[in-house]
This record gives sequence, structure tokens and C-alpha cells, in this order.
Amino acid sequence: MKELNDIINAFDKANAAGKQTALATVVLVEGSSYRRAGARMLVTEDGQLTGAISGGCLEGDALRKARLAMAQSKPMLVTYDTTDDDDAKFGVGLGCNGIIHILIEPIFPAKENSPIALFKQFLSKREPVVLITMFSLADRQAPQPGTCLLMKADESTQGSIVDEEIKDAVLADAMDVLKNGNSVTKTYVYGNGYTCFIELLQPAVSLVIFGAGNDAIPVVQFASVLGWHVTMVDGRANYAVPERFPQVKKIVIAKPDKALANIVLDDRTAMILMTHNYNYDMAMLRQLLTLKLPYVASLGPKKRLQRMLDELKEEGINVANDQLESIFGPAGIDIGSENSDEIALSIIAEIQAVLNKKAVNSLRDKQAVHTRHIKPVMQQTATAEEGKN
Repeated sequence: MKELNDIINAFDKANAAGKQTALATVVLVEGSSYRRAGARMLVTEDGQLTGAISGGCLEGDALRKARLAMAQSKPMLVTYDTTDDDDAKFGVGLGCNGIIHILIEPIFPAKENSPIALFKQFLSKREPVVLITMFSLADRQAPQPGTCLLMKADESTQGSIVDEEIKDAVLADAMDVLKNGNSVTKTYVYGNGYTCFIELLQPAVSLVIFGAGNDAIPVVQFASVLGWHVTMVDGRANYAVPERFPQVKKIVIAKPDKALANIVLDDRTAMILMTHNYNYDMAMLRQLLTLKLPYVASLGPKKRLQRMLDELKEEGINVANDQLESIFGPAGIDIGSENSDEIALSIIAEIQAVLNKKAVNSLRDKQAVHTRHIKPVMQQTATAEEGKN
């Protein structure tokens, strides 16, 4: 959700300066493209761009279209067809072999349910929502309603569907997206024939790091780049300080039994045990196993984690298979990591993959992590007589 945060911040600055703005949203992709539906970019009247709708090839033309939309004070649907090999004739040179539909809508700050207002509503609470963007593919000259409604899991809504004939069907489809977790684009043939991009928005990843050692610094930095919310937990007050971790949202100084007291946990929460203190990590693992989190990582060798699990078994704690599936140790994917920066990258990549339900080559699935194939070298020692020659 970093892109949405950046867009909101850019809008607030532009609005304070009295600048007009427009929002460009990729609402439908046919074929391949650099960005998928849901990619967004805020454009100001003086040409400042925040976010991205492509790899850089569409932005210039979209800027010109956005200025026109702002001048006309109405949304417009723009289509870039790159299925023709000679796509350079469009002046964008995409080479993506796809058709990209982009909705450009001027932002009116006084409008109660403007796209920015809906974004802010979503970001105000940590819960998934569905955002509905309406447009007319059949008639680009027809009114383009744009980003119009936000629905929460309790079925409460903010905004409205302008076409009453399709309202019930759209809201039913929105609830289905919330339950199944997949955004869809659907055209409703009755009513005014609008197409709706029904988009699932998930809260930012919440990353809880146990351990404020130096190797946690690059983990925090990578997570911050992605816009994740990072909480740092450690029992050592002189280690877990803002000066060492300026990008951390929350620092908790606590012993294991108090560590989780003020941390909100959900299905977008990932945990990393990296205190390098066996007893602390063990105490935390004992608690985390019962929480059914999607990702719990243990830094260090596989035998260290196995020892913890064996001890839990001796205590009478039965670790079920579904619990084991969410425990990753050694942490990270297999990219040949050696130093702390590379290890941090592999862990962050693994979390991203697990939360997105993508298969990766995790280190926990390897028999041995650090293996070396050393070619034997035959050494010959010269005799004293040979040395004289």
C-alpha cells in the first residue's frame, strides 16, 4: 500500500498549494503489460508524477491526457493497444503486446467520496476492503463514473453506484471478491453497460522483528522500501532505540511473556525470531505457535529450530502439521545469501511469496544450507636436489 500512501501525501501537498490533480488508474489489461490493473499514478497540473502505471513509457502521454481531463473537469478512458508490432507509432514504444485501459479522473477536493477520500478511509483501519471503479468500455464518450465506492467486510459502504439497475449485482460481486480474495473486472450487459473493476485492497504487511541486532537493520530497511509496518521487539533497551531503527513504526522493550501485549496480529502479520538468544526465541515460539500466523521465521541453522520443536514436544505441546507449514527455519529463500544484507533480502522475498501464496525454494526445504564443493588440489613439494636446478 506504499503507492497509495505516496499518492495521498502528494495530493495533500498539491492541494495545499492550490494545484489541480488527476488520478490515472489501470483498470483493465488484455494481454501483457508492465503493470496490472490497480496500478495508479497521481498527476499535478504542473507535471509532477507520483506512482506509476507502466515502466515509464506511458507516463508522458498520460500526463498530456490528464491535463486535458483536468481542463474539461471530467474523467476519460484512454486505451493503449500495443498488440501491433509497430507500436512505436503511438509514441510510447511499449513492446508489451497487450491492450492497457487507463481511467483518468480529475480529483475534486470538495467531493465527499473522491478517490482520495476513499483511499484515506481504507488506510484509516487495518482491514481489507473492496474498491469499485466504474467505466464504459463500449462508449468512451459516455460519462465515466470512475472510483466510486468502497465496501468493508461488514457490508457497509462509502460512496455510490450510479447505475441503479446493476447496483445489487455489483455489491454481490464485491462481497464475493472480499471472501475469495481475487480482484475482478466485469461488464454488466444490462443497465447502461458499465464495466466495473472490483478491486481487493489489503492492509500493508505488518512485520514484527524479535531482536534488535545489527543484522535486523537491513531487514527493516527492505521492509520500509515496500511500505510494510515494522514493529521491533527486544528485551534490551540500549539496542532497540529509534536512532538505530528510524524506519520502525513501533519499538517494544519487553521480556517474552509481555512482548505480544500491545501488538495487533492478523493474517497479514509476519514474525521473525532473530534475537540470537535461544531462551528468548524459544519462549516466543511457544506463544506464536498457537496464533495461526501465516509466517513465523527462525534465524539460524535448521538444527536450532528442530531443538526448539523437540523441547516443545517434551513439554507436551503437540505441534500440528498445519502449524509447521507456517514456520520457516532457516529463514529466507535460496539465493546463496552470505552477508546480512543478502539474508535480509531472502527473508523479505520469502515473506512476500508466502503472503501472496506463491511457491518458492525456501531454505527450510534444503538438507544443508551452506555447502561447498571444493576441488582437491594436488601439491608437489620440490626436493632439495630439484630446488638446486
